[in-house]
Amino acid sequence: MLDTTALSRAQLRRHLRAQRRALSPRAQRQAAHGLYKQLAQHPLFRRARQIALYLPNDGEIDPRPLLRAAQKRGKATYLPVLSPWPQSKMVFQRVRADQPLRKNRFGIYEPQRNCKQQRKVWALDLVLMPLVGFDHHGARLGMGGGFYDRSLAYLSLRKNWHKPTLLGLAHECQLVERLAMASWDVPLQGTVTDKAWY
Repeated sequence: MLDTTALSRAQLRRHLRAQRRALSPRAQRQAAHGLYKQLAQHPLFRRARQIALYLPNDGEIDPRPLLRAAQKRGKATYLPVLSPWPQSKMVFQRVRADQPLRKNRFGIYEPQRNCKQQRKVWALDLVLMPLVGFDHHGARLGMGGGFYDRSLAYLSLRKNWHKPTLLGLAHECQLVERLAMASWDVPLQGTVTDKAWY
């Protein structure tokens, strides 16, 4: 586990991104399979009807086996869709198995924007989020763009929100000793890797 005391957030982000990008294609496939085994039969995943996921980029752990499993089970699945530049908003939009996708400004695939297929975050059951780093206390270090923070800000205004359940997905190498949380950070209920739940 990495000791973060001597690193700035920017240094830590660079270090952890380099670690996950260094994983071989075989290690990435094994991690995706391990993540699937950790989550696919878990009650949180099985009970959820409306699930937001992401498509992997920059060495992120791959949740596509979970996306396919959710769609086969008849669950409604959603992917993040970014607003056009220069806006920095993100929404969750329904995606189906055969739906064509296009690259956004960061080169990440997403559905063509369609307001009728979008769902408010509080109406989702489960949000599976990418991250750069995480700790044992529910803190998450993202890519630095703040897209998830802004999308989830509504939840921080509600004192006792019960849904959606927010789970980070990560490789084991992304676990750090302690992350400082900013006032706008929404804590995760947990983080799942290919090896364990935190």
